[in-house]
Amino acid sequence: MITEEFLVPLGLTQGQLAQAMGVSRKTVNELCTNRRTITADSALMLARVFGNTADFWLNLQQRNELWKALNTPKRRARIEKAKPIAA
Repeated sequence: MITEEFLVPLGLTQGQLAQAMGVSRKTVNELCTNRRTITADSALMLARVFGNTADFWLNLQQRNELWKALNTPKRRARIEKAKPIAA
């Protein structure tokens, strides 16, 4: 999402984003390929770089986590074992 929605339209490289954020290119690559989660710190940095809010980035991360939970068979099976507590 970072690559498609921000880097490509702005003509930026991962290296340029890394420099703007003050992190390594490896960190940015991991964020861009969903191998690293967006933390509060990285959300604040991304918000400063792109001029949006930390909430935008944290909500994006949360939606990604929910999607994975619902669309990963092993995780979904574990979630579906949960039962309501009878009153």
